[in-house]
Amino acid sequence: MTQKIKKAIFPVAGMGTRFLPATKASPKEMLPIVDKPLIQYAVEEAVAAGITELVFITGRNKRSIEDHFDKAYELETELEMRNKHKLLQLAQDILPPHVSCLYIRQAEALGLGHAVLCAQPAVGNEPFAVILADDLMDSEPGALAQMVKLYEQQHTSILGVENVPREATGSYGIVETALQDNGVQRVSSIVEKPHPDVAPSTLAVVGRYILTPRIFDKLKTVQPGAGGEIQLTDGIAALMKDESVLALPLEGTRYDCGSKLGYLKATVNFGLKHPETRQEFSAFLAENPL
Repeated sequence: MTQKIKKAIFPVAGMGTRFLPATKASPKEMLPIVDKPLIQYAVEEAVAAGITELVFITGRNKRSIEDHFDKAYELETELEMRNKHKLLQLAQDILPPHVSCLYIRQAEALGLGHAVLCAQPAVGNEPFAVILADDLMDSEPGALAQMVKLYEQQHTSILGVENVPREATGSYGIVETALQDNGVQRVSSIVEKPHPDVAPSTLAVVGRYILTPRIFDKLKTVQPGAGGEIQLTDGIAALMKDESVLALPLEGTRYDCGSKLGYLKATVNFGLKHPETRQEFSAFLAENPL
């Protein structure tokens, strides 16, 4: 029987230097979009896709992520004493009771491939998802749910992708694909951050992966690149020699919240959708055009 995707890895050990000084002592994954941090949006997407085990690959100054998903006794007691029941429910409902969290420390930031490899003891011999929280997806169904559906049909590794401007290929892992008879796109090549002049396509991997456990053996043999980093892209390229890897164009809107501009776009658009802010915020923007 094919194993279901029950585990998701959240690599959150990065330093978030593009958001300094805000990220000097606070993780970029805790930056809020309206009233929820980026990492909570990512976790909610995973839970909606059937994930029950969350594996966070953390680093220095990431304790607030653990605290966010932990029980806050003092806060909950205070809210209950003040009869602030709606706020109490918000604090208690951050994580469903059937979902568990595990935190693994990545002592050195040696690349996304190394972060994934750190999770091997927790993942074992199971297929799993990888979610990058700073790629915020706004879609229904969620991006990972779209990928899980395809995995349950094809039972192989899947990369979430979208078309990007050719001048932006140097910021992404870029794939070349071939359309199969069954309508799915099989990855024929993958390269990390190619120059626009030599990029094989404009189809970029955008922070969502479903991978089989074979990837761990591949990552162990990947030669480190600049700065000693182990690239997940190189591991996937090696994996393609043993099994099919598919690309799934994701439905919905992606916000690159690893950049200031993407973060601001997400804040505005989510603010326009939030039930507490959408009406007044929309009126404000109409009255104050740029």
